[in-house]
Amino acid sequence: MSDALHVVLDETAMVSAGYGNVLASRLIQRAHTGPGHFLYAPACALVEADRARPGTAEHIAALPAVTIVELDLAAALAVARDTGWAPAHVRYAAEPAPERPEGAVIATAAPDRWAGQPVRLLDLRP
Repeated sequence: MSDALHVVLDETAMVSAGYGNVLASRLIQRAHTGPGHFLYAPACALVEADRARPGTAEHIAALPAVTIVELDLAAALAVARDTGWAPAHVRYAAEPAPERPEGAVIATAAPDRWAGQPVRLLDLRP
């Protein structure tokens, strides 16, 4: 088991960061300064975050500690099997991958939206 912490931001986490959520800000700061902390922003969630709060996508994309997860073919196929683009892309990005064998935790300000899904969550609500 790795000591690395991989966190995927859902659209609610991104919007919360834009509003100055302390927990989201700490995650970003840790990823920027601490080794072994990695943040991911799926492109579909960036779109939804920007729709909810214009300017959020540019803000998140400008953060050097955040890796944008593109909608490649494998992600597009996963999204196509679901009803919502953003949650499907977030869930796909949190699945195990060579760079994160144990998968990633999903940071969210709306944990109820993930109820009943096989994901690990980090609740950003104050």
